[in-house]
Amino acid sequence: MPKTIKKVGVLTSGGDSPGMNAAIRSVVRTCAYHNIECIGIYRGYQGMIEGDFKEMGPRSVNNIVNKGGTILKSARSTEFRTPEGRKKAHENLIKAGIDALVVIGGDGTFTGGLLFNSEFDFPVMGIPGTIDNDIFGTSHTLGYDTALNTVVDVIDKIRDTASSHNRLFFVEVMGRDAGHIALNAGIGAGAEEILIPEEDLGLERLLESLQKSKASGKSSSIVVIAEGDKIGKNVFELKDYVDANLPEYDVRVSVLGHMQRGGSPSCFDRVLASRLGVKAVESLIEGKSSYMVGLQNDKVTLTPLEQAIKGKTEIDRELLRVSDIMST
Repeated sequence: MPKTIKKVGVLTSGGDSPGMNAAIRSVVRTCAYHNIECIGIYRGYQGMIEGDFKEMGPRSVNNIVNKGGTILKSARSTEFRTPEGRKKAHENLIKAGIDALVVIGGDGTFTGGLLFNSEFDFPVMGIPGTIDNDIFGTSHTLGYDTALNTVVDVIDKIRDTASSHNRLFFVEVMGRDAGHIALNAGIGAGAEEILIPEEDLGLERLLESLQKSKASGKSSSIVVIAEGDKIGKNVFELKDYVDANLPEYDVRVSVLGHMQRGGSPSCFDRVLASRLGVKAVESLIEGKSSYMVGLQNDKVTLTPLEQAIKGKTEIDRELLRVSDIMST
């Protein structure tokens, strides 16, 4: 017999992403729909250790579906990495009568949840929230679609000034280990070249491409670079290299940084968050644990947390081919 779930705790951890608030709202209201209490845990796992809890009902999540960031705040917890810290967190959950957890975040969040489950046999469900879209078992993570729209909007603005001054812009976007944002936003914004960690373009090919663009009559160019690309130590070093080898280009650098994480979530992310929140709570009610809820072929699915953490997302090879054709 599955454990009867009477009270669910929900937290956000790691880097924030647009759609986290919509997911919190979904978890809270799904709990209310099934007559289950819901407790908001502030500041992620650190809040679990400190007992920073607050009861949440349907009206406590009014008007947050459109807000970026997370009303439950987020923090990284070194203390939760210790057995003592996790024991304290577990004692606080038991004291508060919490029967199960929904954790919203990325790899680090899921790793903590899986470890907590294995040590205390405590039911945990994960919702993927990260703009990098680098979690195995889901085609989209919360915040990815919003980040893409933000990046495309910014590149459109940069192109206006690039065209006005006949400049080459290197635009660095987030993606330390994955190039999903760079590849999709680059195609969407019409970038001349896209540099991602999964593909080593090489400096010589980059120069050839830029020379070809110049010869074909392009007076300005946009190159989108994922922060984890290995072609240079960093985007500024890349600029120096092009300055030295293609002096005919007037090169500028724009690092988009944390603006990609902010802003109101897109409709897609709001709907996705609502679907995943419902599935997470109802899976706990059914007695399931240690799964991540995700989206595959537009269906909400369950992937074991261990697979979600260890599995590797693949870059879309067809999109790479499209990118090559579009840069002609």
